[in-house]
Amino acid sequence: MIGQLTGKISHLGEKFLILDVSGVGYKVSATTETLQKSKLGTDLTLWTHLVVREDALDLYGFVDKTELDFFQLLISISGVGPKGALSILSLAPPETLRKAISSGNTSYLTQVSGIGRKIAEKIVLELRDKIGGIETENNSLEKDTEVIMALEALGYSNREARESLRKIPDEISETGAKIKEALKQLHK
Repeated sequence: MIGQLTGKISHLGEKFLILDVSGVGYKVSATTETLQKSKLGTDLTLWTHLVVREDALDLYGFVDKTELDFFQLLISISGVGPKGALSILSLAPPETLRKAISSGNTSYLTQVSGIGRKIAEKIVLELRDKIGGIETENNSLEKDTEVIMALEALGYSNREARESLRKIPDEISETGAKIKEALKQLHK
């Protein structure tokens, strides 16, 4: 099993990157956030998970060990494959997903393409106990959902709304202030 790779980024794709490790290029699928932070020619260390299938060997890479652990929790659920798990992790950071799962917020998970209500409920049901003990902040999650809905109503895509929401400083907590800051981020 390949657990970690360190090398130079030789190519960036839409959903993957090629990491050159001592002359061997590894194609590694990664989250949207990891890909956005990556720059060609720079060194990068990724925690990896190798998925062996009959017709392929697929590598999934994460900058943070916490993301890898969450990925492995997600793929342990029947009906959630590695691509779905990667899409879920591209939706929001693991801490935000933990809060959504702990609070039973399935609507947050169904925003991922390919994750329907039943799978979202299954994720919540199976992972709630595994990630239990985490204090949730339902109000914050609801505000984030409101901000995303407001930005979508203004014509922005779900992806654009989420990316702008990630860039908002933590000290901004009011919904209206978050929307204003998200709009500033979108116009940069």
